Amino acid sequence: MKNASGLKNIHDSVEIKVPGSIANLGPGFDTLAVAVQLYLTLQVTVLPGKGRREYHFNSCKPGGENCIEKAFRFLAGEEAENLPSLRIDVQSEIPPSAGLGSSAAATVAGLRLYELVSGPVPLQTLLNAACTLESHPDNAAASLLGGLTLSCAMPDRSVYATKFPWPGSLAFIVASPAFSLGTKESRAMLPACVSRADLVFNLQRVALLLQLLRSGEFSLLREALDDRVHQPYRAELVPGLREALNLQHDDLLGICLSGSGPSIVAIAERNLWEIGHLLAAVYQRSGIDYQLRILEAHQEVSAQPRDFRSALPCCS
Repeated sequence: MKNASGLKNIHDSVEIKVPGSIANLGPGFDTLAVAVQLYLTLQVTVLPGKGRREYHFNSCKPGGENCIEKAFRFLAGEEAENLPSLRIDVQSEIPPSAGLGSSAAATVAGLRLYELVSGPVPLQTLLNAACTLESHPDNAAASLLGGLTLSCAMPDRSVYATKFPWPGSLAFIVASPAFSLGTKESRAMLPACVSRADLVFNLQRVALLLQLLRSGEFSLLREALDDRVHQPYRAELVPGLREALNLQHDDLLGICLSGSGPSIVAIAERNLWEIGHLLAAVYQRSGIDYQLRILEAHQEVSAQPRDFRSALPCCS
């Protein structure tokens, strides 16, 4: 085998750990995302023979296509049949179809799995492959690079992405209602065109958001997270979103839809559970089951799977 991972002999085992993500961040539709400490983990063991991959989903059996295997085969092509046989035990903390990047994390995990048995792959190749498979670059870039990412699809269909550190003092309070919302269904609600006024509104707030996060001046964060391009339309599919966007608390710095939904994320530095209970009350009043999580940003590149910090506790 050509890699330096230590996965060289029968029964060798290596862990691959990929973070979930919160995309869009209000105005940054299909552009901004931040990786969070919510993980998809593969425990990979070498088996005798070649070309076979046994998947064991411990908590997250995919309802549709296996995105890990699809991404692996995308890079491997015909080479897949000559690569070592593997047992892949899959454990995920990322709820599916919740707007927290579960599909992108699985895609990145499949690319990292190929890299594990075939040898290092340039990061740009991984990024282009992930975005081809995911159709939009935001979640995939965050799961690959960590931190806050900005992505741009280029004319040649490649993707440019860069990362910035997410301010360590800013935590995410994430409320996920107990129903799934597919990205396709959520995108179908969006208009084909937006007005010039709405376009300018969002461009101004993306620029403001990036400046506030860089400077550490968070007083205008709520305004910077405002959006006219996707959230008003997706509110038809996300019960409680309109009410949540109007929540008030002295320590609530901003609130937005997480990805395409239905999870909603609040951002704060302190009194996190107090704000969480305020957000949870939106669902309680509607009789909707939910899960509440307090998360921090994942700042590292997913190629470094050792010693990741665990996500903070969650409650139902």
